[in-house]
Amino acid sequence: MLQQHLAIGERHIALGVKLLAKQEALIAELDRHSHDTKGARDVLATMVEMQSLHIDDRDRVLRELGQWAR
Repeated sequence: MLQQHLAIGERHIALGVKLLAKQEALIAELDRHSHDTKGARDVLATMVEMQSLHIDDRDRVLRELGQWAR
């Protein structure tokens, strides 16, 4: 069960990395065209928080499995 939870967590983290990069690119594009980025930055902040929670959860599972957190 923990191994399955770890695999899910790793997938969430990998997807999060891609989505964060896309959101950052979107903000950069909006900035280049002088558009308001407040909403996009708010979404990014939420995404960063969620990514942190996924990493914390993954690390907790790793500890439970007796492995070192990455």
